[in-house]
Amino acid sequence: MKNLLNKKILFIICGGISAYKSLETIRLFKKNGAEIKTILTNSAKEFVTPLSVASLSQGKVYSELFSIENETEMDHITLSRWADVILIAPATANTISKLAQGTTDDLASTVVLASDKNIYLAPAMNVRMWEHQSTKQNLNKLKNFDYKIIGPEIGDMACGEYGEGKMSDPSTIATEIDSFFLKQKIIKDLKHWLQQVPQMNISIQLDLLLINLVVNKDMQLLNLYLEKVLIQL
Repeated sequence: MKNLLNKKILFIICGGISAYKSLETIRLFKKNGAEIKTILTNSAKEFVTPLSVASLSQGKVYSELFSIENETEMDHITLSRWADVILIAPATANTISKLAQGTTDDLASTVVLASDKNIYLAPAMNVRMWEHQSTKQNLNKLKNFDYKIIGPEIGDMACGEYGEGKMSDPSTIATEIDSFFLKQKIIKDLKHWLQQVPQMNISIQLDLLLINLVVNKDMQLLNLYLEKVLIQL
């Protein structure tokens, strides 16, 4: 996951039994060189402690929308501007509903609404909550806002039921964020390359780029080029 190096990830942890997975996810991010800042919702503190999160992230843990200590910093603005990407994991049904409606009643929801960065959600909830029509409608609305959804997975749940709704594995989440930064790099490099030969017809530029990728046998970049980049250009 070399694309995580020096990247700034704002990690929002919501209240749910899957919150314990957030600790392993943070560890993976830090292991691969990412810088982490975290926000814990009040309900998240019932499952993981600010101390454990701070120890793994090696940074301050934010929680309160209005803080006497940071009254001049406007955390909801500062944090949203600081991040390269925002990850919400676990994203509970309550959080998904609030974001879909544009509700801003705590630091986490306010930061998200104030952000212009890419936002990833890793949903986690009971299978019946996941299958509920209101959840589906809220998710569709968030997808229309260009939020990215990771998971959930199918399996045994803490409540004893079985089905879809388990939060994705930390390694899956970390890989997805790594891929996001890889795609950003590819798009940036492609645009830079195309600017070097502005006199060429755009179709000729793309043909030359495609030949370059094939000759160098860079299949990962080639596949991403074919699947994603042409659409973005």
